Amino acid sequence: MLMVIERLFTKLGHTVKYRALNGLEAVEIYQQYWTDIDIVTLDVVMPSMDGIQVLKRILQINPNAKVVVVTSINSKHIVEGALRLGAKDFLTKPFRLSEFIRTINKVLSGD
Repeated sequence: MLMVIERLFTKLGHTVKYRALNGLEAVEIYQQYWTDIDIVTLDVVMPSMDGIQVLKRILQINPNAKVVVVTSINSKHIVEGALRLGAKDFLTKPFRLSEFIRTINKVLSGD
């Protein structure tokens, strides 16, 4: 999924500068480079630290972070919780290219 999302961002004309293979690595990258990151996509299910924990840590570092949560778990409870914490939007896997484009553009534009 990481490679798919990276390709989609590239297709949209964006540059993917940082990628993490697990939640702990994602937090470490964000701590170091947060001023250089425009948007974060997080999967809910990640090794070492789940996406909701990562979301909380990212928002502690930068309360204005633009985070999109990606989940294969079709759980209204998880999505609502992520949005309540401060995620800007979410995508449920599998998602369509049009959904990805709409969500990313919306979050980046601040709509």
